[in-house]
Amino acid sequence: MNEVSQQIQLDNDSLRQIFGTNDSFIKKLEKDFKVDVIDRNGAVTVRGEGKNVKGAVSVLTQLNLYTMHGNDIEEQNVDYAISMEKENSSSMLEELDKDIICHTINGKPIKAKTVGQKKYVDAIKNSMVTFGLGPAGTGKTYLAMAMAITAFKNEEVSRIILTRPAIEAGEKLGFLPGDLQSKVDPYLRPLYDALYQIMGAESFMRNMEKGLIEVAPLAYMRGRTLDSSFIILDEAQNTTPAQMKMFLTRIGFGSKVVVTGDATQIDLPHGTKSGLDIAQKVLGNVEGISFCKLTNKDVVRHPLVQKIVEAYDKFENKEKSHGRK
Repeated sequence: MNEVSQQIQLDNDSLRQIFGTNDSFIKKLEKDFKVDVIDRNGAVTVRGEGKNVKGAVSVLTQLNLYTMHGNDIEEQNVDYAISMEKENSSSMLEELDKDIICHTINGKPIKAKTVGQKKYVDAIKNSMVTFGLGPAGTGKTYLAMAMAITAFKNEEVSRIILTRPAIEAGEKLGFLPGDLQSKVDPYLRPLYDALYQIMGAESFMRNMEKGLIEVAPLAYMRGRTLDSSFIILDEAQNTTPAQMKMFLTRIGFGSKVVVTGDATQIDLPHGTKSGLDIAQKVLGNVEGISFCKLTNKDVVRHPLVQKIVEAYDKFENKEKSHGRK
């Protein structure tokens, strides 16, 4: 092996973030590229095989730019930078950082963190109806919510409507205590949480009282025509084909729709077809409708979530393979 070394100068603030607590991030980089990384007061030297050194330095450069733009480095950022470098797509990381959708109530910028998320956000911008498909933790609902709030603030739409089917893991509403609103609120809680984080509770409540933001179960959509609205249907894998058709035919003039779902987490009764599955087959070639498929590479929650998604994918593919045999 021909060992080479290359030096890169990092800002002190960037250095602390890139190395991570107890050098955890830099150890990950060393392990994945089989290199040694040595810091001398910001002058970082990378040693190893030529190709590996080049890759590690590229990752360090991208992470350095990321911190210089005011971002905090998390383990997910390091993992993604490494995977993108190995796919020869590291230049995309800087592009991702440029496009800010909006800011949370605390001033934190919301932006696409992966290439898959960037394609999803672009599809929402350019299509009247967008289907966001993928596993848990890929930001399907959160990014759609951010796009809806941005459109609302920019007066591109006059209201936001968020809905999801009230079906979860076999539970039936009749078994739950309280009136109808009390029964459906637990199913809508993830939508409330995202709204609070982006808009703030006070702004959300004020707009909700005015009827400008509506959070309701899917059944409430029947018989309505929704003009000049940004409509999000969450957990769409739990719709029946009839419910999906009903929802999509509510769209009025000046409206934009995002449908999110994960085909691996269907809670419908056994033998019932998912409206999301049927929609993909029926609407795949309809102009104005985009389908964005996010994968485990787009998971932006704790890195363990990505490993869990990957493990389940392998297990389910293995089961399907055995079934065919």
